[in-house]
Amino acid sequence: MKYKKINNEVIGELKKIVGGDNIILDKEKMVEYSHDEFSLNWVQHFPEVVVKPKDKKEISQIMKLANKERFPVTPRGAGTGLVAGCVPVYGGAVLSLARMNKVWEIDKRNLMATVEPGVTLMDFYEKVESSGLFFPPHPGDETAFIGGAIATNAGGARAVKYGVMRDFVKGLEIVLPNGEILELGGKLMKNCTGYSLLHLMIGSEGTLGIITKAVILLMPPLKSVITLIVPYDSLHDAIKTAPEIILAGIRPITIEFIQSDVIPPAEKMLGKKWPSKKGKAFLMIIVDGPTEDEVSKLSEKIAEVCMGNNAKDILVAESKKKQADILAIRSNLYESLKPNLIETLDLTIPLSEIVNHIDKVNEISEEYGVWLPSYGHAGDGNVHTHIMKLRKEKGKFKVLEEEEWKEKYPIIRELLHEDCIKRGGVISGEHCIGVIKKEYVPMALSNAHLGMLRKIKRAFDPNNILNPGKMFDL
Repeated sequence: MKYKKINNEVIGELKKIVGGDNIILDKEKMVEYSHDEFSLNWVQHFPEVVVKPKDKKEISQIMKLANKERFPVTPRGAGTGLVAGCVPVYGGAVLSLARMNKVWEIDKRNLMATVEPGVTLMDFYEKVESSGLFFPPHPGDETAFIGGAIATNAGGARAVKYGVMRDFVKGLEIVLPNGEILELGGKLMKNCTGYSLLHLMIGSEGTLGIITKAVILLMPPLKSVITLIVPYDSLHDAIKTAPEIILAGIRPITIEFIQSDVIPPAEKMLGKKWPSKKGKAFLMIIVDGPTEDEVSKLSEKIAEVCMGNNAKDILVAESKKKQADILAIRSNLYESLKPNLIETLDLTIPLSEIVNHIDKVNEISEEYGVWLPSYGHAGDGNVHTHIMKLRKEKGKFKVLEEEEWKEKYPIIRELLHEDCIKRGGVISGEHCIGVIKKEYVPMALSNAHLGMLRKIKRAFDPNNILNPGKMFDL
C-alpha cells in the first residue's frame, strides 16, 4: 500500500484545523499511540502526527485533507483493545477522540443518552446511574471509550440476558472517509427504512467511518440482584451446566466459567478473596428480577440444575460489597495473567460445543507443555483461552524459555482457531480482528463473503485511507 508522507505543508493545514496545541509531533509523546494493550510489542507502528479534533467539523476537514493528500488516518479511542485495531500500521495520522468526551443528554422520557465517542465507560456508567437509569453492557475495562466499544461491538459479562453494544446503539453520527457527515437512526425503537448502515458501522473497527456522536438505549435500574458462585471438581461439568440453565427457562444476566488456578493471581493483585477454595472450576452466575422473592426462586431453580451436574456447593453473595469483590476479581483475571501472557483468544463457539472445545484445549496444553487457562462467557459461548509463557508441572508453574514459547505459540494458536471453526465457531466474539487476527479471516470466511466485505470497504473508502490494514487485505 502506497501513501504520501505527511509534509510540513500538511502539518500546517492540520494545525489550522485543530490548533497547534492539539497536534503531537514529538516521537516520545507518540509512543502511547503506537500500540494498544496486546500483550506482545510485535505490532508497534508510530504515526507521523497525532491530531486531536474537538468536533465533527474538524474531523470532516481532516478527512477531506487526507483524501486530497492521500495519507492514512487511524481513529483511536482509549487504546484498550487487544488486536492492534487502533495501531497506525502505515503511519500517517492518528486521530485521537479524547477531546470529544461530552455526555450531551440523558433523556429519561425516551430512555436514551446522547454521547460523544471519547466518553469513558466509567464516566458513562456514573452519569447514567446518577440519573436513575441503567446501561447493561459491561465489556470489562471501564477506561475504554464508548466510541471504541461501539466500533468493536463490545459485549462483556451481561450479554447473556441483555445483549451487546449493537442491541443498545440506536443512532450514530458518522464522518465518512471523504469527509461527508452522515446521520443514522436516532431515538427510535424500530427502523426498517432502507439498508441498516447503522448496524454496518457497529463493529466495523473504524474502517468505514468515524463515530462522532451516539444515541444509546438505557433501561430502568435493576431491582434485585444475587451472585452465585458454584464450585465443581470438573471444568467439564461446570461448562455443560450453562446451557441446561438456559434450557430450564432461566436467563441469568451472567453465566461465567472460571478455572480455579487463574483466580489466585487476581486475588493477590487486588487484595480480595474469592468466596470459595473448593473444586477445580467455578460458575459465576448473576441473576436479577423485580423482587427479592423472584430472584430467590430463580436462584433455587439454578441450584437444582447445578447440583444435578455435580456441583460441590452453592454460595450466595447478596450484599453489594461481596458482589463487587467477586466481579472485580473476574474482571481482572486478564490483567493478573498479563505478566506471563502471550495472547488471550476470543473464540466464540455454539453452546453445545464449548465442552468439546475445552477438551481440545486441554489436549493441546498437555501435548505441547504450555499452560492454556480458559475462562469466559459460558452463557453465550465466548471462550477466552490464554496462551501463556508457562508450563504447569505438579501444581507449580515454570517459565518457558523464549525460544521454546516462540516456537510453540503459532502452532498452538492455529490449532485452537482450527478447532473453533470446525465446531461452527467464529474467531472473535468481542475483541474484533484488527491486525492480530487478520491471518485467520480467510480461514473463517468464504471467498464470496470476503469479496463482499472488500466491495463494502471500497464503496465507503475508495482511497483506503481510513484505518487501512485492519480486518482483511484489499
